[in-house]
Amino acid sequence: MELLLLGIYSVFVWLIFIKLKWLPWNIYTQVTALMLPIIALTMLILYLNIVAPSSHDVRVINYMVDIIPQVRGRVIDVPIEPNRHVMEGEVLFRIDPTNYDLRVKSLEARVPEAKAMLISATAFQKELYAQLDSARGKSAAISARLKLARERVAQTKELSEAGAGTVFDYQEAQTATSKLESDLEASKALESQISHKLAARTDDGQLAEIAKAESELVQLDAEIAEAKWELDQTTVYAPSDGTVVNLQLREGAFTVALPLAPAMTFVEDEQWVIAFYAQNELRKVEDGNDAEIFLHTYPNQIIKCKVHSVVWASGQGKLPIAGMIPDDPTDPNRFPVRLIPEDEELFLAAGARGSGAIYTHSGHMFHILRKVLLRVGTKIDWFILKLH
Repeated sequence: MELLLLGIYSVFVWLIFIKLKWLPWNIYTQVTALMLPIIALTMLILYLNIVAPSSHDVRVINYMVDIIPQVRGRVIDVPIEPNRHVMEGEVLFRIDPTNYDLRVKSLEARVPEAKAMLISATAFQKELYAQLDSARGKSAAISARLKLARERVAQTKELSEAGAGTVFDYQEAQTATSKLESDLEASKALESQISHKLAARTDDGQLAEIAKAESELVQLDAEIAEAKWELDQTTVYAPSDGTVVNLQLREGAFTVALPLAPAMTFVEDEQWVIAFYAQNELRKVEDGNDAEIFLHTYPNQIIKCKVHSVVWASGQGKLPIAGMIPDDPTDPNRFPVRLIPEDEELFLAAGARGSGAIYTHSGHMFHILRKVLLRVGTKIDWFILKLH
């Protein structure tokens, strides 16, 4: 573009000073004619970098997910092919489920026993209540008989002292009273023992034996659920639409649930288009601005975009505990700008590079210059500049 403007300017200088000779061609006009385009182009480019900033570092970044199985085991099936698109939910690979299936069956076999223990604990509670009622009834009956026995002791004592009765009758009444008192104490002890058993309860009022049986049953259900979950994890599915680009996993391989040893890397279809800009180039850039880019994978094609957002962060502002931020290792002082291509069906290869520009709401008449520069740049990609 600069060469085009200089060419047009040179034609005007030739017409005015050489061909038509409207002005004299001396040292003053020569210096003026030489300095004028330099100053004008410099000011134009400086202003253009503000109202339509360009970037020679545009990248296509895809989300990549390390596929790490949740369970370990021998791989028995890998139904996908490398570099072939798969849809979300398709099977990526299967692990031998034999051990996990056996564990599920083993745990399920213990369920009837656990339920029987709960039923037994419930029956035990009912039996304790029945025993308590029986002990209380027996204590009441003994108490009534003891009351009569004590009255008989008093009567036989009076009769014996008055000579109307025998000492044997009095002693016999005392013996019967002592036996009833002993029986009442035993009945009260049994009643207290049963009450203590019934008093052993949890915070929510359940009998300890029932709570223990229910707890064991709940724990068993949880173990079964975990075992079934592990069994389900023996089949690994695609987390989203995407591609496995470098498939090394084969049948017979052994996989483990370790983050440092992923089974494969899954490249999702969702991607970011990032353009890196110097920090002082973004003063007028706003969300929603129009933008254009070209990628080396598509020579002579301009891709129209919209500014999604400016990532106001760089590697220089990242602490060691921070998450991953798009960064340019060659120049950590630049900020990335996320662009959204308008053509959602256009295939963009992960890692594709190119250049682009953002058109702000200022200096609209100068945007055409940046557009021409971009189009000239993408046409150069037609040429493969190497000598072998």
